[in-house]
Amino acid sequence: MTTTAVDDDVSTDDDRAGGADTIGSGRGFALLLVITGALGILAAWVITLDKFELLKDPNYKPACSLNPIISCTNVMNSKQADVFGFPNPMAGLVGFGVVVAIGMALLAGARFRRWYWIGLNIGTALGAVFCMWLMVQSLYHIHSLCLWCSLTWAVTILMFWYTTVHNVKHGIIPAPEGLRKPLLEFHWVVPVLWYGVILLLILTNFWSYWSTLI
Repeated sequence: MTTTAVDDDVSTDDDRAGGADTIGSGRGFALLLVITGALGILAAWVITLDKFELLKDPNYKPACSLNPIISCTNVMNSKQADVFGFPNPMAGLVGFGVVVAIGMALLAGARFRRWYWIGLNIGTALGAVFCMWLMVQSLYHIHSLCLWCSLTWAVTILMFWYTTVHNVKHGIIPAPEGLRKPLLEFHWVVPVLWYGVILLLILTNFWSYWSTLI
């Protein structure tokens, strides 16, 4: 399976009108940005609403608080939930909104300069790093999982990885052919392994609880 299914725009296009030194994307990649961004907005919106309810009523129980492990309440009440001095999902509403806007622009045929693609890559990379930090905090310090937070981790990983694949494919990020070819051919391996590691960490960290349900 090649990246054609995800990003089929292979030109870096000095030959399209108004396209000097600009790069577009395939429909698949544009849709990926729109869908993952929309899911991120949904998760951030639900968490934000629940956070406001908790601020009004400390006894409020979000619908995603299902048991001692899957407990959005524990996560939302933690200090890690307000890293920037305001609820984390408020930053997500802005960031994911930008991603959706970029995806919609690409669907409409927009083409961006290289610096723009690098900016998107840096932004999604920072988002992925932040999500992984939050994952570590959830697993080893808060000792609870928020399902909506987990959704943001999943979509941010996809955004970052396939933006990187797109940029390598179009030469925005230089890579030797020996790395570029297998990366494009087996682009699905990294996210699958990434998700697998996260799932393994969740299973092992909370195994004492999961084992009681068997």
